[in-house]
Amino acid sequence: MTISLRNRRAGAAATATALALASLAALAGTATSASASGRATTATEAALAPASAAAPKAVSPAASGDPVSVSVSASGLTLPRPTGPYATGRDTLFLTDHGRADPWVPAAGPRRLLVSLHYPARPGSGGEPAPYMPEAEARPMLAQRGLDDPEWPGLVAATRTHSRTAARPAPGRFPLVLLSPGFGTPRATLTGLAEELASRGYVVATADHAYESTGTELPDGRVLPCAACDEVDAQPDEAGRRKVLAAVATGRAADFSFLLDRLTGPRPAWRHAGTIDPRRVGMAGHSIGGNAAASTMAADRRVDAGVNMDGAFFDPVPARGLDRRPFLLLGTETGHAPGADTSWDEVWGRLDGFKRWLTVRDSGHFTFTDTPVIGEQLGIVDPGAPLSAARSTTITRAYVTAFFDRSLGGRPARLLDGPAPAHPEVLFRHP
Repeated sequence: MTISLRNRRAGAAATATALALASLAALAGTATSASASGRATTATEAALAPASAAAPKAVSPAASGDPVSVSVSASGLTLPRPTGPYATGRDTLFLTDHGRADPWVPAAGPRRLLVSLHYPARPGSGGEPAPYMPEAEARPMLAQRGLDDPEWPGLVAATRTHSRTAARPAPGRFPLVLLSPGFGTPRATLTGLAEELASRGYVVATADHAYESTGTELPDGRVLPCAACDEVDAQPDEAGRRKVLAAVATGRAADFSFLLDRLTGPRPAWRHAGTIDPRRVGMAGHSIGGNAAASTMAADRRVDAGVNMDGAFFDPVPARGLDRRPFLLLGTETGHAPGADTSWDEVWGRLDGFKRWLTVRDSGHFTFTDTPVIGEQLGIVDPGAPLSAARSTTITRAYVTAFFDRSLGGRPARLLDGPAPAHPEVLFRHP
């Protein structure tokens, strides 16, 4: 299957799509964004005006020589195959925290989480590949970005994954990595990273936080809208927006502490909880999820290491630091080089354990998610983020895995010692 925007609607529709794609790279990731809800604001539209003049183009993966390749099969879209030695399984949990009301819609009752669990599995076990996301979630996610082709929600929802449902876990106990998506973004967009970590010997729990995504489908079929996005947009000024976004980060910290209780406590909610080593827990997140990783570490000593992928620190790291626990900053060159986002400069001085600040040339805000992979297969290119999907995937996998191998597995990670010839796009920052 080949989908090319050259053969689709032209003119104003193509221009709107180009603007939406450029917006993906610019919104929500830096402290200076006017709105982190993903909706373009006047300031953002002005900054993106040159990009809006060019229609999007059909693209093909760069011949980079990476072990990761991106292609469209006859059966539809697909994620890159994980590279680790383990097969992977996936379960889904629907959890309710009866101790807290939902912070965005109190009338809805207790706080609820939908959690995808990826884990090392026995080869050949399990059923069909796990679905990527419900079409009811794909539709509002695409519409919010101005991508309203009626065929695309079904295509995106049917993206082929590499984890099987009902797979038997591999023998042993494995470190746990928590993943938190960007603001307004479904948890499915971190599936590629979750599958890679699971194939490398980690249990991975990725959470959707109720009313913080463009659409979250509950088990009964209801789809929750992004009430938190509306709350951000309702604020009269930047200070008000930052205050709400700080509450998102701290609220997610409470979500993950609850999730840790339900995964590692005396009556675990997951049937394979015995595969988790509760003494080795890490957390990574994209955008506001990266801020939430630090907020969770500040609130919960059980989390041993954290990664922020291109997220501003609306909730800052405490002045006391993180009790010498390791932390990785991984971001875009344009948005998170020293001085570009002052919240990173401030946090860097407070991180008191092993730390690295890495920026990636030619990357965009969504480089660290599945967005480049799916976008390329749909024939979409973001002119503001020319890094190919293959390189985006390879870099994100390599550095996040190396960091957790070092921090949770006690294994050498020479990739974190300095610039690597295999990854010339990655710059080490030492402000």
